[in-house]
Amino acid sequence: MTTRQAASAATTTVNTPSPGARSAGLRYGALFGPVVFGVTAAGVALPDVAGALHASPAATAWVLTAHALALGVGTALFGRLADTRGVRAALLLGSVTLTVGAVICLVAPQLGVLVAGRFVQAAGSGAMAACAMALTASTAPALRPRVLAGFGATMAVFSAGATLAGGVLTAWVSWRVALILPALSLAAVPLCLPGAAARRKSGKSLAGSASARSRPADAAMDLPGAGLLTLTAMSFLVLIQSSALALSTPVVLATAAVLLPSLACLVRRVRTSENSFVPRRLVTDGVFLRTAAIGIGVYGGLFAAMYAVPQLLVREHGWSVPAVGLWLLPGAVAGAVLSRLAGRLTAGSRGNLLPAAVALAFGVALLGAALAGSGVLLLILGASLGFGAFSVTQVFSTAVMSAHIDAARRGGAMGLLNLAFFVGGGVGSATAGALAKSVSLGTALGIVAVFPLVGAVFAATFRRREPKQP
Repeated sequence: MTTRQAASAATTTVNTPSPGARSAGLRYGALFGPVVFGVTAAGVALPDVAGALHASPAATAWVLTAHALALGVGTALFGRLADTRGVRAALLLGSVTLTVGAVICLVAPQLGVLVAGRFVQAAGSGAMAACAMALTASTAPALRPRVLAGFGATMAVFSAGATLAGGVLTAWVSWRVALILPALSLAAVPLCLPGAAARRKSGKSLAGSASARSRPADAAMDLPGAGLLTLTAMSFLVLIQSSALALSTPVVLATAAVLLPSLACLVRRVRTSENSFVPRRLVTDGVFLRTAAIGIGVYGGLFAAMYAVPQLLVREHGWSVPAVGLWLLPGAVAGAVLSRLAGRLTAGSRGNLLPAAVALAFGVALLGAALAGSGVLLLILGASLGFGAFSVTQVFSTAVMSAHIDAARRGGAMGLLNLAFFVGGGVGSATAGALAKSVSLGTALGIVAVFPLVGAVFAATFRRREPKQP
């Protein structure tokens, strides 16, 4: 068999998914979707956690903070692992990590053990997210719009149903079950392993044709760089959450003392090391930076809305948590429709207009809810548009990075991009929580509307470039 025939056979193997592109998108979405339960559904369970483990609200906030810390970093680490050792290896290791974390959460006798379990579980959940994005991004360009449509629609359903699922399970079963809902990703792992094996074969052939200057897919992971990124991201997220966590001044100062040198060392490593965990080519890439800005804006607004909207509906309007979740379900339908549309539009030159429009509508709805005195309809509309913006942005960013980044670096790039998204979400929720201490929660919601509005500006002015060749 000639080289051209071998390459054609490899391409045929990868480009002919079974049972179909749309089904592949649904499977990859089911792998990613439960990740959102780790924040939204778990947040509903916090009051029961505090009562059962005799902990203060500030202490139980670590249940969410630990998850946010490990989720972002886990996405970046497992994304790079998918590049170096293949998606199958990353998926299997992530499954073990997720399972161990879930078991710890189920049996944890005290809050400290529970927080540790949530940390381990979130790292495994980050692996699910990284592998789902890597598999979606590796789809053949001709099939990618249909895969992205199914991927985004499935994520929208999970994100919109998270509050209801958390509330129902907490009230009728146990808060422990609500905390381990991200483990539902494990059910989709067997369905995604064949695609992971196919991607590994494709990745080898693509990496083999890469230019000499490209880092090969099997290059060793930069462990010092990964450690510096982990320290920087974690200390930053803890620092911005210091108000909600009620950290003392010495702890805040110590956290800042960790952040500054780790950030300086990370920047130095990015500038001087050719094989840095955070590639210099990536952090100076305009397309990557603009895509990150869009996602940071949308995730910041969504996390802030998920912090504020349920509290406003429960405290000011007397709703029950299951009622809040039920009324947010229509957002799943809207998000699914928008995601299908986004999957088709991203193949064209004006694919940025839909995420721009949805992010703009999201921000305007949040601002309108604040100006109208936290009216029920605008609160529901704002949260629902947040779900739609989340799924559309994920579809758009995956499509852009799939075309822009060469195959040997794609998993790591997608992981770092979503780390930026999750950090943006942490900043959004922390901002809303800090503002709520000095102004009303409704006013705080109006102020954080700036996040999706800024994201809308970056999306509207986004200009796609020709895809880079692997």
